[in-house]
Amino acid sequence: MGKQGTGVAEVAHQSPEEAEANLASLTDVIRRNPASAEAYNTRGVAYARTGKFQEAIADFSQSIKLAPGNAASLTNRALAYRQINRDDAALADFDGAVTADPNHAPAYLGRANLLRVQGRLDEARADLDQAIKLNPENAQAFHARGLIYQREGLHEQAITDFDNAIDRDPFAGAPYQARGQSLIAIGKSDKAIEDFNRALNVDNKNAEAWAGLGLAYEKSGNRDMAIESYQRALVFDPNSQIAKEGVARIGRV
Repeated sequence: MGKQGTGVAEVAHQSPEEAEANLASLTDVIRRNPASAEAYNTRGVAYARTGKFQEAIADFSQSIKLAPGNAASLTNRALAYRQINRDDAALADFDGAVTADPNHAPAYLGRANLLRVQGRLDEARADLDQAIKLNPENAQAFHARGLIYQREGLHEQAITDFDNAIDRDPFAGAPYQARGQSLIAIGKSDKAIEDFNRALNVDNKNAEAWAGLGLAYEKSGNRDMAIESYQRALVFDPNSQIAKEGVARIGRV
């Protein structure tokens, strides 16, 4: 799947020193407030952002023990479970969060991303419809729903959702990349080139974006730029099937 912002359970870009100082401060808060569900939830978020998902899960579990039915802690624990491939446990927590608070949009978004990966597209789209209804400014929900339309071959609808995602968060690269793929599918290679370049402005080591750019250039008839882009893709991902097939088609190594 395209890279999705999955909320708190992502590794954040901060120095180890900053992370340790933050965790030490949060641990001190817990020491002074051992019955605070919010304190455990906050430290769990910090653990998750530094990739310490087991520790995060332990903190979220303690938060839930102290405040049963807390939708935020249930959603956060579900996101952490997803990071360690415990999808059944994640789904149970997302379900619990939605039951506890039917208006907690992040739970619908998180559950939808899991359902989409499992191929349960109708259920995923229903969750995303609800997430967007609850929070119409959520770029991630529009992006995720666009990916479902794209997977179903409904590229015009997908592009509309990607447009909405980009309008709300123009600095995320994934929606540009996804929109570029759908633009290729409907024969708009020149516009796709612009989108893949925008995605690469966010992350110039993105092999999928380089491969997509190569395909867009190839479709538009620019063989030289196509091969250059495919080769850049293979630098960052030697197993990129799109890039390898593109190089083979063009006939140059």
